[in-house]
Amino acid sequence: MNMNIADIPFSRYGSYFAFSLDRKTGQLMLRDLHGGDEAPSNIFEVCLMQNGVPVDYDLDVTETRLRLVHRNQPEQWAELCISDEDVIRGMMNGVSLQLTALKSRYDSLMPYREGQWEYHLYTKEIKLMFTLLRGEVDVDAPWSTVGNERIAITFNPNGRKCSFAIESYKTVWMRREYDDYSAAYERVRQHYEQWLQQMTIVPDRFEPSRQLASYITWSCVVHPEGQLTDYAMYMSKNWMFNIWSWDNCFNALMLSKRRPELALAQLEIFMAHQDHSGIYADFINDKFISFNCCKPPIHAWAFTQMRQQNAKFNEPAIVANVYDSLKRATNYWLEHRRSDSYHLPVYNHGNDSGWDNASIFHEGVPVESPDLAAHLIRQIDILSDMAVELGLMDEAKKWSKTADEMYGLLMERLYVDGTFVARYAPEDRIIEHQGSLILLMPLVIGYRLPPELTDRLVQVLIDKFEAPYGICTESMDSPLYKDNGYWLGPIWAPVSYLFIDALQNNGYNELAAALAHKFMELTLVGGMAENFDPFSGKGLVDPAFTWTSSVFLLLAEQFAMAVNGKG
Repeated sequence: MNMNIADIPFSRYGSYFAFSLDRKTGQLMLRDLHGGDEAPSNIFEVCLMQNGVPVDYDLDVTETRLRLVHRNQPEQWAELCISDEDVIRGMMNGVSLQLTALKSRYDSLMPYREGQWEYHLYTKEIKLMFTLLRGEVDVDAPWSTVGNERIAITFNPNGRKCSFAIESYKTVWMRREYDDYSAAYERVRQHYEQWLQQMTIVPDRFEPSRQLASYITWSCVVHPEGQLTDYAMYMSKNWMFNIWSWDNCFNALMLSKRRPELALAQLEIFMAHQDHSGIYADFINDKFISFNCCKPPIHAWAFTQMRQQNAKFNEPAIVANVYDSLKRATNYWLEHRRSDSYHLPVYNHGNDSGWDNASIFHEGVPVESPDLAAHLIRQIDILSDMAVELGLMDEAKKWSKTADEMYGLLMERLYVDGTFVARYAPEDRIIEHQGSLILLMPLVIGYRLPPELTDRLVQVLIDKFEAPYGICTESMDSPLYKDNGYWLGPIWAPVSYLFIDALQNNGYNELAAALAHKFMELTLVGGMAENFDPFSGKGLVDPAFTWTSSVFLLLAEQFAMAVNGKG
């Protein structure tokens, strides 16, 4: 697969390194993703040179190799691969490769041993070792009191053959033996091929989407470090390089059947840092844990789905551990997000819902929302079943009673004149805007709703939200609908999957299959973007998102026959 690295970063499984084209300048950048998406990631500009002068080049990029080819002399090139999680290997023929540091005051490069230079990257709290393995290198790094005035490292300045390594580490460089470039490249190529082979098989029409989704999910994993207790699948290596606590559920689902240990790790990273109050962090990276917001309680549903895909998750110790964590997470909502037992839990910010700027939040917060109540009711119902499985009969009865009470409150407070509404909690009044798809989320507890109500919700879904490429997040006839409006219209993968799953569970199989097919078609137009235009299919915001990729692969697994029949 040939890749445009202006949209899709070149990286690999386990690595904090990435290469991208700067969207404004077109400059090739070597990036480091430590510190999460609030930290600048560009660390070096990368330039192809000949006789000390920059030359035009074309990029030839596959999943595992990045080659800069001299535009006028294609037999001359420089090639890079991320051979190991913390190691970049490079080789070149007939041209030079120059790396110019985008440094802060204290970032400094110093000679280490012959043919080696250590770069202290203060802003990232890491070190890089540059090792010349063959050929020549020119280092331009004049010192000025507390740091280098500039840093430019030019490999192969005389245009012959050259190879090198760049390694990342926290404290001390560990001496290693270097194999030749071809062997190093083969390691990463085989690693990706093994990942790709484990991805679900799809009809030929959707093979481009399968390959793109497979690469994005593989390349967006980072290795355990700092706050990350295990391998974490970041949401993207473009701009959102953290792991979020509902995005992780969809990625875990995709991984469950074939990579159960990695799937479970996506949940356990948040379980390991669960607050004493029970709340899961909003996001985590190697350096930071943020509790500023949280995410909707879909985690018990996700774990139940994982159990259906792989018996590994039915092991009693795993069930007991997850139950304990989910119990505390659920009690957080019941004890810390409601004013009293006569009101429902609230979202304190749009970001808590995952639907950051949805129209129900335009009049202020906190908000009583039917999606939160529905997710909680389903989570509590699942906890009741898990408690029975674990022999905790008293807890099971308590959960069942709580779910019944919560359902009663949902219908009493948020079901008005045949439709679900949201309430602005401080004034206990119904929110005026009723055009958000979030108000139809009680479909996830269709097993509790009267059939005629479920039918009505599904009809509203079809009439007001179904577009050529899927379901809009704001009604098409809403005055608040906005092109590229984030949660005010565009299609989102996780919401699509939640509704498709709910429709299937309630017997609307034909509609579920049709929406699955629409989403798969959408990826052929808009790729694996963060969200999509409902009418053109254009990918919006971040063009390389993991939960979009995971949802595509999940739908491909579940609806392959239906899709094949239509294709």
